[in-house]
Amino acid sequence: MSADLKSTFLARSTVRAADLEHRRKINFNIGKYNAVVPQGKQQFAELNLARERAKNIKWRAIETLDQQLENFEAAFTARGGKVIWAVDADQAREEILKICKEKNCKTLVKSKSMVTEEIKINEFLEAHHIESVETDLGEYIQQLDNEPPYHIVTPAMHKSKEDVARLFAEKLGTDPKLTPEQLTLEARARLRQKYVQAEVGITGANFLVSDIGGIALTENEGNARLSCSWPKTHIVVVGIEKVIPSMQDLGLFWPLLSTFGTGQQVTVYNTIVSGPRQPKETDGPEEMIVILLDNGRTNILANPASRESLYCIRCGACLNACPVYKNIGGHAYGTTYSGPIGSVITPHLRGMDDWKHLSHASSLCGNCTEVCAVKINLHELLLENRSEAVEEGYAPFAEKLAWKGWKFTMMNRKWMNKGKPAMKDWMVNKVFKGWTAHRADLHFPGKTFNQLWREKNNPS
Repeated sequence: MSADLKSTFLARSTVRAADLEHRRKINFNIGKYNAVVPQGKQQFAELNLARERAKNIKWRAIETLDQQLENFEAAFTARGGKVIWAVDADQAREEILKICKEKNCKTLVKSKSMVTEEIKINEFLEAHHIESVETDLGEYIQQLDNEPPYHIVTPAMHKSKEDVARLFAEKLGTDPKLTPEQLTLEARARLRQKYVQAEVGITGANFLVSDIGGIALTENEGNARLSCSWPKTHIVVVGIEKVIPSMQDLGLFWPLLSTFGTGQQVTVYNTIVSGPRQPKETDGPEEMIVILLDNGRTNILANPASRESLYCIRCGACLNACPVYKNIGGHAYGTTYSGPIGSVITPHLRGMDDWKHLSHASSLCGNCTEVCAVKINLHELLLENRSEAVEEGYAPFAEKLAWKGWKFTMMNRKWMNKGKPAMKDWMVNKVFKGWTAHRADLHFPGKTFNQLWREKNNPS
């Protein structure tokens, strides 16, 4: 299984890396992101201090996670909400299906949520004859094209406006020459009908606010507000790591998420939902259920070295900075979470043996760590994953043998100096082809370091 996943990853990466049109689209969209992020950062008098404080808050939340979640549940249920603890994706899906059947749900509207992508809820509901409609424009585009999200924040980043126009023409019968504004209005008109029809709405949550028992949503389209307020039943699916201790912390996290996610000072819509409609309230769902999902997160929590990755607020900054992601794209990873953060957490969420190869999909340049909103040491965690894979016995025999040979040679200088450069070139490039499978040929210098040293210091 692990060999198949790795082979698929390498094959997809090879194709995408050679696709110049794909690279042009990604560079164009990331270029727009890079142009606005510095402007958004200007709102912070001390940006480094803000990031450090955010990291400390997340550290406290994760170190006291059990208490934070219990506090959330107590406050949320006191306002009439219901909390379901889901151990894995299967349990979360079954609980959602149970609720939908109780409500006789035929149509469900869903706002953008990576955790629902993680549990593959759309495919599951469709198999049970329930229409699940993505209401975020980017997710709606991806759903029409039968593709998963390409990016944590911008799901259709790899598509140009011409690509979207052609897709709408093919799937919806619209004019293939529609402008982006017209395409948006077309999607809006169709989605508004779904809000009215839907019996159930599903959202994720950017943050779980422990002290008030509420969820915090941040968005730019208003679709999350509609998804949680129009249907009579609102289901929230959220990973247990999204908790923050206090509502006051949103004053820091909302601007950080907006700036590092899209370059904005704050997103257009920021909402706190703390339960179903109360007796004197005029709008909102009649019932609200929060599903707290583990699905491997406690594996990370139990690992002191990797626990820091649970601080992630899903801003996507590390993806936009990663040279590997910018060349191979989000779909090449073959998993819900792509880029540096995905390479760190996926082996722990889905199994180190099958997914260890993702931790090698990095140049270890450290740019991901440099741009992280909460200062997660991502490149160090990638190295930690590589180390754990070896310690757990998942390194292939050939790799172990190669490293033993490398160590022996490095510890014996005379072996380092054996052989002429041409012979070394031939051995690396023609016999042991692992290096050149995805890289240019390696050429050794004409003289060894020892030879150069002797020539410089003993010119006789």
